[in-house]
Amino acid sequence: MDNRIRIKKLRENAVIPKRATEGSAGADLYACIDEPVTIRPGALVMIPTGIAIELPDKKLGAFLFARSGLGVKHGICLSNGVGVVDSDYRGEICVGLCNVSDREYTVTPGERVAQMVIMPVFPAEFVLCDELGETERGNGGFGSSGKL
Repeated sequence: MDNRIRIKKLRENAVIPKRATEGSAGADLYACIDEPVTIRPGALVMIPTGIAIELPDKKLGAFLFARSGLGVKHGICLSNGVGVVDSDYRGEICVGLCNVSDREYTVTPGERVAQMVIMPVFPAEFVLCDELGETERGNGGFGSSGKL
C-alpha cells in the first residue's frame, strides 16, 4: 500500500506534519494562526492547521490525538476526544482544543497542537438481527469484568 499522504497547504504559513522520530506513531500538527490564542479554563477553541490531506486509500483514516505534554503539563486536550478525518474529506484540518485546567493557556503560531495517526478502518456493514451470540461476559457493563 502506498504510504504517501498528499498534503495541500491552504495558507502560506502552514507547516507540513512531521514525525518527531522514526519510531513516532503520530505526526505533529501545527497551529496555523497569525496571533496567539488564549484558552481560558473550561473554554473550547478551534485551531486551524492550514493544511488539507488526501489519503491514498478509502480504508484509511487520519485520527487526531492530543499531545501528551499539552495534556499532562497544561490540561489542554482535544475537545472531541479523538478527531476523525475521513478518507474523502478534502477540507482544512482543524483541531478542537479544550482547557481542563484551572489556568489559561496560550497557543502560539506554529506551536504543535495535536498529533495525527494514519490507521486502517474497517468499513463494517450493519445487519439487524434478533439474537446475538453468547459470551462469558454477556451483557455485563462497566466494572463487570473486574476493578475499574
